Amino acid sequence: MQGIKILSVAGCHPKKKVTNDDMAKIVETDDEWISTRTGIRSRYFCEDDESCVSMAIEACSTALQRSGISKEDIGCVICATISGDYATPSVSCMVQQALSLPEDIPVLDVNAACSGFIYALCVARGLLEASGKTYGLVIGMEELSRLLDMTDRTTCVLFGDGGGAAVIKRDPNALFRQTLGARGGKEISCLGAGNANSFIQMDGKAVFRFAVWAMPKCIDELLKADDGCDISLTDIDHVVCHQANSRIIDHVVKKSKEDPSKFYKNMDHFGNTSAGSIPLALSELYENGSLKKGDRLILVGFGAGLTWGGVMITFGD
Repeated sequence: MQGIKILSVAGCHPKKKVTNDDMAKIVETDDEWISTRTGIRSRYFCEDDESCVSMAIEACSTALQRSGISKEDIGCVICATISGDYATPSVSCMVQQALSLPEDIPVLDVNAACSGFIYALCVARGLLEASGKTYGLVIGMEELSRLLDMTDRTTCVLFGDGGGAAVIKRDPNALFRQTLGARGGKEISCLGAGNANSFIQMDGKAVFRFAVWAMPKCIDELLKADDGCDISLTDIDHVVCHQANSRIIDHVVKKSKEDPSKFYKNMDHFGNTSAGSIPLALSELYENGSLKKGDRLILVGFGAGLTWGGVMITFGD
């Protein structure tokens, strides 16, 4: 199977910034309690004129412009989300309509929670391979604020809205490795649907234990190869982890024995945006000039389900 590379990225978040002090007016908490445990100091929440779909459309439009690819060349649209505007139609279908993308292509959403963008990249790769098409649009976008119980301080302070999109290219010579998995179950983290428990619920300590096991596992598997062509972490330019908690990423850094600056963090001003966190971080890396053509990336995440996943991929044509 051929590899893929990321040609362009773009992010989007709502206008309304919500600080920890703002959250303290809603629920019993304070900035010190939140920031010392998570590294989060603010996040963004959608207002009435914003949604998962509207943000996805904006991010995809910018990503397409940055890629230089004609929208007629897009061969699939895959969105990772747990918070689309509707159960159906999908966010991807709404993006397709809004941007007048081709109709003879597969368009769908995937749900792997916070691992979703990784899963979406792998799904897009398979669909492009099957169709023989070259370019795909992969989205990770969330509007989690409407899924939060604002009386539950253990969860409502953690999450925010936003995400990003990437234009990918199928390339027989591209470096690409993937690892995916799931343990199954709803005991640690879950989201109800159409019932009294239609809010995000989470066992924070159990999530932490799972995360610090899953992410180093993914990184190790990506660096090793069946053909013996192992790659050292020193040869990777950026490691972008799911942005759930700064202490989780600190643990991954310590276990890797690598330079902490290689592990990007932005949960301090975005919070946990689930499937949106990795593309949102990639967009920031690009916009601040840190992400350059030819850079080798490891993207790694974990999420409810319990899912985990990682890819090794290159940025730029």
